[in-house]
Parts: sequence; C-alpha cells; structure tokens
Amino acid sequence: MRRRRADRATAAVSAVAALLLAAGCSAGGGDTSGTGTPPSGGASPGVSVPGRQSGPTPPAKGSVRVLRTVADHLRTPWGLAPLPGGGLLVSSRDDGTVIRIDGKTGRRTELGRVPGVAAAGEGGLLGIALSPGYASDRMVYAYLTTDSDNRIVRMRYDPDKPPGEQLGAPDTVFKGIPKGMIHNGGRIAFGPDGMLYAGTGESGARGLAQDRTSLGGKILRMTPDGEPAPGNPFGDSAVYSLGHRNVQGLAWDGEQRLFAAEFGQDTWDELNAIAPGGNYGWPVVEGTASDPRFRNPLAQWHTDAASPSGLAWAAGSLWTAGLRGQRLWRVPLDGVKASAPPQAFLQGAYGRLRTVVAAGGDRLWLTTSNTDGRGRPSGSDDRILEVEVS
Repeated sequence: MRRRRADRATAAVSAVAALLLAAGCSAGGGDTSGTGTPPSGGASPGVSVPGRQSGPTPPAKGSVRVLRTVADHLRTPWGLAPLPGGGLLVSSRDDGTVIRIDGKTGRRTELGRVPGVAAAGEGGLLGIALSPGYASDRMVYAYLTTDSDNRIVRMRYDPDKPPGEQLGAPDTVFKGIPKGMIHNGGRIAFGPDGMLYAGTGESGARGLAQDRTSLGGKILRMTPDGEPAPGNPFGDSAVYSLGHRNVQGLAWDGEQRLFAAEFGQDTWDELNAIAPGGNYGWPVVEGTASDPRFRNPLAQWHTDAASPSGLAWAAGSLWTAGLRGQRLWRVPLDGVKASAPPQAFLQGAYGRLRTVVAAGGDRLWLTTSNTDGRGRPSGSDDRILEVEVS
C-alpha cells in the first residue's frame, strides 16, 4: 500500500493556539441563552444571506419534529456513520472508541479503541465514514489527532469478533495535516464521485489557510487510498479548496454539488458552496467581502448564533447543527444560493448540537455535544436524536 506523501506539508503549530482555545474560537463558550421557542419564520437575528435570490424552490418556512431519542448517556460523540441495513457507528472524541448503536433499540456495542489517538482540546477521534465498497471490504475510515498530526486511517470492522475486538489495526491512508489545541477540522465523507473529502482547520496558525503547500485550512479530495484525486485543481496535491478557518461540515445536494460549514472567529460563521480551487478568504476576510480574489458564503451567521459543525442535505434544504448557537439551521436552496433566510429550530432545547446526518427521505440523525467540556450536560447527555424535517 502506498502511503500518501502529504507529510511533506508540515507546519509548526502556533504557540498561541492554547490561548486561542479560550479567546478566539467560535465553537467555544457555554452559551445557554437559547429560548427553546421555535422561530416564526423569516430572517433570524444575526443571520445574513448574501446576494440571496428568490425562486420557486423549497418553501421559505420548514418544520422540524423530534421523533425519538435513539441513544443517550454518550461521551463526547463526534462522528456518525449509518450502516447499511440499519445501525449507527459513533466515534467518541475523547475516549478514542467506536461504538455501534442499534437504530431500533438503542443497544450499544463497543467495536474497539483506535490506537494512537491523542485527545486534547478540540482534537481526538473525530469524523468517521464507511468505504464506498463497505459491503465487501467492511472498511471504516476515521479522522484522528495523534501526538504529531491529524491523519486519516481505515480499519476493518468484523462484527463476528467479541465486543471491543471488532476493529482491525488502523492502516494510515493520509497524514501530515497540522494539529493544534484548536481548529483540527475533522469531518470526512465520501462524495458521489467515490472520492474521500476531508475538512481541515488551520490549527490556530492562520497563515496556513492561504498557503497552498499546507494541508491546514483546506478541503482535501483524495482517492480511497489517499492519493490526490484525479481532476484536483492544483495538480499532484490533495488540496481542493483553500482559505478556510475550520471546516467541520460537508454535504452534497441532490445535484451532487458540494457545500461546507465553517467556523468564523468573531463575526461570521459561513455556509459555502465549494468550487474546485476556490479561495474562501480566511484570514484575509471573514464572511462576505468585496475582494474578487475570494468566494463569498451563500449564508452567514454571527458566531453566537451558530458555530456550525455537521451538515446534511434533506427535504430540499441544507441543515447545519450549531454548537454555540445550540440550534439546528435550515437553509433552503435555489441552485447554489439560498432561496430564503436561514431558519432556526430546537433553539436551546437540547444544548450544543454537533453532527447531523441524512437518515433517508425527510429524516435526520442529530447528535448533541454537551460533554465536550463546553456544554452543560443534563443527566442523559449526550444523545442521538431522530428528527423529521420539511
């Protein structure tokens, strides 16, 4: 197996990263100002839709109904991957474990602990995804923080082995992504093209986001074996887009167009339509700007209203989970533009929301993130919810 040469793109992590953990990250804070009252529709405070267009696309007002709690008492859940035929795989950021949740009964089974995980700050065992050939190869991909970097590994899942021993030894697919106490990115997903996409952060070292030779502050696109994907914009490089601060949400709409959710610093969180080779401005600009070098977001939020982590497509809209904002945002689309202002749901009702994944049709899986050191966990946190949306 060839190893990705991405470790050539090393970068020194800024010594001030630990300070920024407390002062400069929109995912921070224990904001509990949510009212739990569903919005009445229309523009929400602290929300902007740059250049929005009206059009005969999804209705301006949607709905969200929580159907049930699938599982509770989870510890720092981060990644979530639905299994064919039912069941969910869930990664624990701090414990470094992967568990299987029975989608009907909530019964959980520990697959095993991923070796080499160095959980600290915002790092640990983060996103997970199933191989496009999962039916035959049973491979589970994971994005994790080690003592030296962030990397992507894959492991064979064997449900016939005893609990705790069902994950095979990790095979490193891609390494050399800068790590820090903050801004480790972490979301991975296989696209409609069968390629593996990863959202990375600039690890607190802002300049990495504009450095095309660095893997920090990027969206990466690679083959399942970790090689630069054919057609990437910068030749023999996994870099697909740049100028990102901390990407933790990736999703494709019904036309197979890629979108990403990104944490801002002090002013604007962003939802972006991703173009190959696109530059999204950080740290030169944050949110909408008039600089033609950079692509503007299709929607943006003040950082206390969102801190968007997970992103999913369902019922004709994008849905993003807010950490500090403690709400689920709906963004109806007209092509690659928002057709109406973002609409908030579940505000304050479940605390911090981390990951949202399409569950088929009008359903979503939604995880809370109140045990991550920044929330105020209830007696049943953390939870996975099944919600119905329109």
